[in-house]
Amino acid sequence: MIYFKRPIFFSIAIIFLFFTFNSWAEMTPGSFNFSPSIGGYVFEGNQNLDNGPTFGLTGGYSFDKILGAEAAFHYINSESDSGGGDVNGFLYRLDGLYHFMPEKRLVPYLAAGIGGITLNPDSGGNDTDFLVNYGGGLKYFLTERLVLRGDVRHLIPFDKRQNNLAYTLMLTFLAKTEKKAPLPVDSDGDGVPDHQDQCPGTPKGVQVDAKGCSPDSDGDGVYDHLDQCPHTPKGVTVNNHGCPLDTDGDGDGVTDDLDQCPGTPRGVAVDTSGCPLDSDGDGVYDHLDQCLGTPRGAKVNENGCWVLEQVRFDTNKQDIRPESFPALDRVAEVLKQNPNVRVVIEGHTDNTGRKSYNQKLSENRAQVVMEYVLQKGIGAERLSFAGYGFSKPIASNDTAEGRARNRRVQLTPIHR
Repeated sequence: MIYFKRPIFFSIAIIFLFFTFNSWAEMTPGSFNFSPSIGGYVFEGNQNLDNGPTFGLTGGYSFDKILGAEAAFHYINSESDSGGGDVNGFLYRLDGLYHFMPEKRLVPYLAAGIGGITLNPDSGGNDTDFLVNYGGGLKYFLTERLVLRGDVRHLIPFDKRQNNLAYTLMLTFLAKTEKKAPLPVDSDGDGVPDHQDQCPGTPKGVQVDAKGCSPDSDGDGVYDHLDQCPHTPKGVTVNNHGCPLDTDGDGDGVTDDLDQCPGTPRGVAVDTSGCPLDSDGDGVYDHLDQCLGTPRGAKVNENGCWVLEQVRFDTNKQDIRPESFPALDRVAEVLKQNPNVRVVIEGHTDNTGRKSYNQKLSENRAQVVMEYVLQKGIGAERLSFAGYGFSKPIASNDTAEGRARNRRVQLTPIHR
């Protein structure tokens, strides 16, 4: 019979490891382990076998901190009571483990499983029985990956209904595993972790931006998922539902949510969109237009007046220079398109020279323009002329630019 001769040395090694490695540890999910072991096997009396030492190896896996599984193989050294000599036994098990207090250094557990035992006496023949087992034990973490373990099992073979007992002392080595970083918490489930979410508590299913906030497409301060009026114009005051308040900031009779021209001066007539009227369609609102009734198609200045600033004359002369002809041709075209319009062709000068001279010069130039337009097929009854010298400037005569603007031909329509 083979006896275990060195339990003292094994114990000394365990004590040495305990005092050498003393870092804190706990059950590690997803880790593999293997354990060499020594112990003893106790046979029930009617089996006529001596109790004997065991030597084994166990391999296991931790599914999480609570549950694990392992496979074990043990050699049993026994002897027959009836003089049959040595008996070699082989115990093999597949077990499940349930751990308590897995985050502590000392971890108790329960175990149960199935397996088998084969007894092979020197006298010949062998006997194999399937069995079930249950029991428990303690695990003590010496280091993060080194565990001292004691285990006791009650083993019951299927056929003979015998009650055997196995006890083992194991040294478990845990394989190193990479600890997965915990997933960031996203309490409202919008895909943005709480530590980055500037709008916690967003309702489920609401689309959010990188900050975890619902978009505000119309910029009214109400998030889209709450906005009952999602296309409110910019600058319009809204209520908690994102809909415009019944306000009219410029007092033109058109509420702000419909007003396309906010800020219209008080008293100015507006259309249904809240914009000032432009009755002659020249692009200058009526309240700014100094020449209402300009014919359609006529080019006007910033005051809404039909001014021919491109008409050029030789100095101190009334002859029209050829480069001015296209501008006068456009005048004839506008008059043909507006047959009910009569115009007064006005001549104006700057203040260079005598008043009487400029008066006569402005009249002559206006008359020359009228004669040119008459040649383009416009009836004489629709045209008249007048000269005003430098009495009606539209710019300062103190600058060259201002004087150039004052030297002009202006057409004033008369509707009949």
